[in-house]
Amino acid sequence: MTVQYELHTGDVQHYWTMADSSIAWSRAGKPFLYGRFTLIGTVAHGPRTWLWSWANETLPSNVLGDMDKVRRYGEEHGFPLLSAPGFQIDPKSLSQAQMVAADILGADGLWSEQGKDVDLYFALHDLKRV
Repeated sequence: MTVQYELHTGDVQHYWTMADSSIAWSRAGKPFLYGRFTLIGTVAHGPRTWLWSWANETLPSNVLGDMDKVRRYGEEHGFPLLSAPGFQIDPKSLSQAQMVAADILGADGLWSEQGKDVDLYFALHDLKRV
């Protein structure tokens, strides 16, 4: 599965690809920020349910990073939000899931992409100015 995405918002563009789990931002065609990502989870639009990436068998392994750490942390600390494959979302649980996963993964930041049928949630790592 090769997925890539490019978006132009004002004078800033961003591009990400699952081929090598990379993301880059540019302005007027000139890159200014680069990093890698871990896909932490998705939200399906219809049922508004979260699915952890570690529970999604359709994803390539390179986009999972250390997501198994998130699941294990949930199991070891009795935090079912992290250890169940998914949950019905509300604003609080969605924020908690992202923030705790980012902390466990040592992420530099979070990013999301809203799609037609599903929203994707990423942890960002190794951000560098170009």
